[in-house]
Amino acid sequence: MKLIDKQLIDDVSMQAKQSDRLRMNHNFHQSLDEKCHRFLNAVEPGTKVEIHRHPTKDESFVLLRGRVKVTTYHDDGTVIKSVVLCPEEGLYGVDIPKNVWHNVECLESGSVFFECKEGPFVPHEEEGVMRLQR
Repeated sequence: MKLIDKQLIDDVSMQAKQSDRLRMNHNFHQSLDEKCHRFLNAVEPGTKVEIHRHPTKDESFVLLRGRVKVTTYHDDGTVIKSVVLCPEEGLYGVDIPKNVWHNVECLESGSVFFECKEGPFVPHEEEGVMRLQR
């Protein structure tokens, strides 16, 4: 049994603060080839999670600490829905269906969410990351 406690969340959060990407995963799955990926994702303000989609995979986030904004998008980049998750306000998580464009923005230092999606890991191909004209 692997315990998810304050110490683990604090440790992963500290690693995120020290990372150039301002985020850090703590995997519970043993291999990127496993059929189910379960992990903590610690994020800091300023981290860049590009708008992306998983063509064949649903994805769930449950926020354990902090505040993050999750936004879903139409194919043209317009917003479908945006929600600020905050456990203290009773907004805990989202389930995003496969093939839906989405991103996560960290709004509070020390934010950590539990993420679960189907494996194996496949790096995003060009069609998996949205390039918006600015």
